[in-house]
Amino acid sequence: MKVSSSKEKILKKIREALSNPVPLPFPKSEGSAGVFPGPDKDLEILFAEEFVKLSGKFAFCFDEQDAINQLHLLITQRKWTKVFSKEKEVLPFFNPSLLTDDLQNCDVAITSCHHLVARTGSMVLSSKQQHGRTTSVYAPLHICMAYTDQLVFDTKDALKSLKETFGNLPSSVTFAAGPSRTADIEKTLVIGIHGPKEVYVFLIDRQNPRED
Repeated sequence: MKVSSSKEKILKKIREALSNPVPLPFPKSEGSAGVFPGPDKDLEILFAEEFVKLSGKFAFCFDEQDAINQLHLLITQRKWTKVFSKEKEVLPFFNPSLLTDDLQNCDVAITSCHHLVARTGSMVLSSKQQHGRTTSVYAPLHICMAYTDQLVFDTKDALKSLKETFGNLPSSVTFAAGPSRTADIEKTLVIGIHGPKEVYVFLIDRQNPRED
């Protein structure tokens, strides 16, 4: 089939461009600096501010015992009797008699996370965790137990840490920020239509570096 002269000219230009690539205008700066300026306040404060903006509920805990006390008070006030959790590091935070294996009918699900991203107010979850892919999005309410040494400033910092920890990124990485929301129907914002209606983060102060 005969190629038209105009098409041949375009193909010729493409071949020439591929054989003689144009160098980057600023090669030394490419990828060396973040798009966003660094934090101007402590990561704990920045995360709390951004998370609350997204309708999340935040609790700072001075230590693990304080986290146990605050979580117990919340469970009592809300009269939750069925708590779903599969992570052994989370189980000591609440009464084991409340534990249920029925995710579909639970009152609340409690998980850990890999990181908290301060700039976006989001939790970093993945398929590598014991709770898998569904717990944090299927339960009606989600509580995340996290530590101050899991805070990072930006998304790229979290992804870099995951790659260093696992060698490759997990098959599923979720950045969850507050309760689910949509405005697809007549541009009206609806909270909790396809996920948890409430999301809590209990941030526990821990001075010693975390050992994974």
